[in-house]
Amino acid sequence: MKLEVLTKNENQEVQNSIIKGIRDLINYKNLEPGDKLPSERMLSEKFKVSRSNVREAIQKLEFYGLLKSRPQSGTFVANIGVIALNGMIEDILRLEEPDFKSLVETRILLELKTVRLAALRRTEEDLEQIKEALNAYEKKVINGEDAVQEDLLFHLAIAKASGNSTMNTFMLIITPEIITNFEKYHVCDKGLAQEGIKEHQKIFDAILKQDPKLAKEKMKAHFKALYQYCYNI
Repeated sequence: MKLEVLTKNENQEVQNSIIKGIRDLINYKNLEPGDKLPSERMLSEKFKVSRSNVREAIQKLEFYGLLKSRPQSGTFVANIGVIALNGMIEDILRLEEPDFKSLVETRILLELKTVRLAALRRTEEDLEQIKEALNAYEKKVINGEDAVQEDLLFHLAIAKASGNSTMNTFMLIITPEIITNFEKYHVCDKGLAQEGIKEHQKIFDAILKQDPKLAKEKMKAHFKALYQYCYNI
């Protein structure tokens, strides 16, 4: 089999075609909740795509609760009615990839909440992880190296310290896309990285003091320059 190298848009189109195919298969065979889908191999042959493409499409439908994979058993239709399932699949197919500005807005809204909760709930272990990420970021910036990933690890450590697993999950979902866009737009080349060291320290100090109001204030100030930059792209 030849190696498939797809662009992001092409991959999205392939995923959508597989999702439509799975929907049509469920409808054509009148599959009920709990019924088993054909194997990944059979679906890849039927749709004439790679197994990895089928796996990604199944994982996406599983993420939205429409399918359920069981180790060593296969993939099954989730406990949801056919009408609801078809409607949800239509919604999924209409979803657009978020643009950079949307991602930044979502990140800011999330982090103003997570930093406040982190100040209230952080443990000693959380403080150690946040400080470790802060130090790694500072080291990279001082050495003139790309510190995008270290920056986001600092913010992910705060999200984890919030004690809210849902917010933490949302941060983990949008982080890869943020890293890609940061590198694309060279955000850290705009003089934000050096200032970021001081701002990270102020955020950490507020969390250390368990002052949620101050923590939110320092996070808001930290994002101000980034937000303004995004709207000047």
